[in-house]
Amino acid sequence: MARTDDPLLIVSPHLDDAVFSCGEAIAGAPGTIVCTLFAGAPREALVTGWDTQCGFTNADRAMHARRDEDAAALDALGARPVHLGFLDSQYAGDDPAAPDAIAAALSDVIRTTACRALYIPLGLFHSDHDLAHRACLIAWLADTALRCIAYEDALYRRMNGLVQMRLAGLANDGIVVTPVSCRIDTASLASHHEAKQRAVSRYHSQLKAFGPNGYDDVFAPERFWTLQTSRHDG
Repeated sequence: MARTDDPLLIVSPHLDDAVFSCGEAIAGAPGTIVCTLFAGAPREALVTGWDTQCGFTNADRAMHARRDEDAAALDALGARPVHLGFLDSQYAGDDPAAPDAIAAALSDVIRTTACRALYIPLGLFHSDHDLAHRACLIAWLADTALRCIAYEDALYRRMNGLVQMRLAGLANDGIVVTPVSCRIDTASLASHHEAKQRAVSRYHSQLKAFGPNGYDDVFAPERFWTLQTSRHDG
């Protein structure tokens, strides 16, 4: 059983997704650990369209700067990063990591951190988000005693039907999904929202590529879903 002072572990596909999607929740739980799966840099000197929009000349420089941005953003929230070395889709191309390999690495992080709850993305729209979601489910289903909460992926959660489709898919897989209902403390909510705004501003390169109105959704209310398996032993 996890101790009450054990940290939360939030899984982030990319170096910004956790803060964009649940920065207020992170601000409300000092000591949270954010594990970014696709934080590796390719060995080749790749140049991608997204990195160019962000102001980088190659992938190595991009990932070095983005890890620094992520560390600064999480520091603003009282959290700390764990960066895994899997490649995001713009670098991996047609050779993405296998879900089982990602799940194994994540399971090691779960054991090392002794977290009391695991927050995972619903895995909407983006191939990396979907891959992250599937890997997280594998890791969680290996130890369903761990509390698992899914968060709605900012920037994609407003796309027509995507949240509903994911929830239906989880139900078909025997996973019970329940919306998280939290008591609202207005003063704390305002403080956490301000902290999130400061953290989001640390992602200078990504905000440059999104443009001034391209990330408005990150400041909409954060939404979470508790996952439970409907299977019973015995």
